[in-house]
Amino acid sequence: MANNKIGILGSGEVAQALAVGFIKHGYDIMVGSRDTSKLEAWQHKNSKAQLGSFQDAAKFGEKIVLSVKGSAAEGLVKSLSSHLTGKVVLDTTNPIADAPPDNGVLKCFTTLDSSLMEKLQTIVPDANFVKVFSIVGSNLMVNPKLPGGRATMFICGNNEEAKKEVTRILDQFGWDSEDMGRMESARAIEPLCMLWCIPGFLKNQWTHAFKLVKQ
Repeated sequence: MANNKIGILGSGEVAQALAVGFIKHGYDIMVGSRDTSKLEAWQHKNSKAQLGSFQDAAKFGEKIVLSVKGSAAEGLVKSLSSHLTGKVVLDTTNPIADAPPDNGVLKCFTTLDSSLMEKLQTIVPDANFVKVFSIVGSNLMVNPKLPGGRATMFICGNNEEAKKEVTRILDQFGWDSEDMGRMESARAIEPLCMLWCIPGFLKNQWTHAFKLVKQ
């Protein structure tokens, strides 16, 4: 498979779920973390996964998955800017604030006139950020089996070819894609994580996804 080396920046549930998904679909992956020791047990179960520092993973990947806490994303991207230039960056981050939710509604540190992805794109103008995997939980990111069929993943980004590459990955991962345009559309996509989480916080329901229905 051409262009099949994926560097995953992050070690949480989303990073781990996507790493397993990429391995399942024949990609070579390296998971980058500040502390790889906390991934040793996970790696024992997923022996095809390589571990390294954030810098190692950023160097390794022909494509990059950014999967860290939203509040840490800007600093990490800035520190790795030279390794992200020219690459497709699958941006799964959301600008979730540390404050607790109000009646199930998360708080964000951005406004509806800005987005986290726009900030990241500004930090590394020559990287090809695509907002993706930001509107569903890690348990449903890879080939989810839902009664309503394939769900819709909303994506956006400035580079058309990058979005086509991400769309191909989404198809492998069992998702329909809906391209919502350039990076400013992340202002609308990122808050969908808030909507997705409400049934979870209020009713402990975490097994749903969005589907765009067209005539």
